[in-house]
Amino acid sequence: MGKRSRQRQKTQNTGRDDRDNRDNAGWGAGYADIVKENKLFEHYYQELGLVPEGEFEEFMNVMREPLPATIRITGYKSHAKEILHCLKEKYFKDIQEVEIDGLKIEAPQPLKWYPDEQAWHTNMSRKIIRKSPLLEKFHQFLVSETESGNISRQEAVSMIPPLLLKIESHHKILDMCAAPGSKTAQLIEMLHSDIDVPFPEGFVIANDVDNKRCYLLVHQAKRLNSPCIMVVNHDATCIPTLKIDLDGKKDILFYDRILCDVPCSGDGTMRKNIDVWKKWTTSNSLHLHGLQLRIAVRGVEQLAVGGRMVYSTCSLNPIEDEAVIAALLEKSEGTLELVDGSADLPGLKSMPGVNSWKLMTKEGQWFSDWSEVPVSRQTQIRPTMFPPTDPEKLANFHLERCMRILPHHQNTGGSLWLCW
Repeated sequence: MGKRSRQRQKTQNTGRDDRDNRDNAGWGAGYADIVKENKLFEHYYQELGLVPEGEFEEFMNVMREPLPATIRITGYKSHAKEILHCLKEKYFKDIQEVEIDGLKIEAPQPLKWYPDEQAWHTNMSRKIIRKSPLLEKFHQFLVSETESGNISRQEAVSMIPPLLLKIESHHKILDMCAAPGSKTAQLIEMLHSDIDVPFPEGFVIANDVDNKRCYLLVHQAKRLNSPCIMVVNHDATCIPTLKIDLDGKKDILFYDRILCDVPCSGDGTMRKNIDVWKKWTTSNSLHLHGLQLRIAVRGVEQLAVGGRMVYSTCSLNPIEDEAVIAALLEKSEGTLELVDGSADLPGLKSMPGVNSWKLMTKEGQWFSDWSEVPVSRQTQIRPTMFPPTDPEKLANFHLERCMRILPHHQNTGGSLWLCW
């Protein structure tokens, strides 16, 4: 029993927001010998056809490039405006027309889809910012403001799920797999975004299975000085139901908003987590699918009627994405609706979710349907990994409403999001 629990904890940490945790590390540190090639990866995604026709070479070329540096201005509105003014008038002007190692540095630009110019990106990698003498003042500013909590060096695609939740000051929010906490910080900030509400009624419960990573959550929350955050340490697949005192009676706590940012294979993070190139195999997704589905089911069980849950991964694999959603919708028997969130973030380029896919083993064997899977493989491959076979049911699921982010479309990492 104890061994199984420890193994589950280890699995839940695999591939997940190491993508966020490594945002504070310099790109490429310690990875000089890793060759950015994985023929199995290329063959798998070419065969699935998830990248539009004629774009696969561009997709792979961008995957091999370092991820651009992106920053998000944190805190509350009045303070955030002061930081933005300082960045635009003092530091961004000095960066224009600079050339480093033959690369012409472009002036930082706001992310088109992030509200109020609170998130910016540049063609500089984190390595260039750290190492170049010409950018020393800018780097020192980023370091000091990050330590004080005014700026978060966060990957662009990592900023999207909290925005899709449409947080209001009275919402009760659960962040199921929260560490290291960059998205949790966004949720807290959104609770406090209305300056006319000095003390929000809502709160964020931030959970993570790893006790040590929970300390990162505490550190993130402490910088924001909010009384509306509680950090808990549980396995997300069986996170306890909480009870509250409502008008003198005990009642079950259901959440208005749930962020379900599950552990994943992380193949959308190859531009940053370069070891994924060497370690990637189709087995990773097959091993994680069951865990992802159990976490998503537990999230839905705690969602209030009329509430919204966002499921997100940093993986491009349908086994971790649309397959989990289809299985969840199947289990819900009509009580869940997959909504289209693309209009909520104008300017964000995304691809629709897919309605068909197939599985490949690490040996290169393909299966298009559960009926094709031999008995010897049925412990590793499960029926929920395949698309629904009923055309009418599949159409009613509206899996096309999932939002797929491809790296070459706007120079980012790769991810998938969807919401109920």
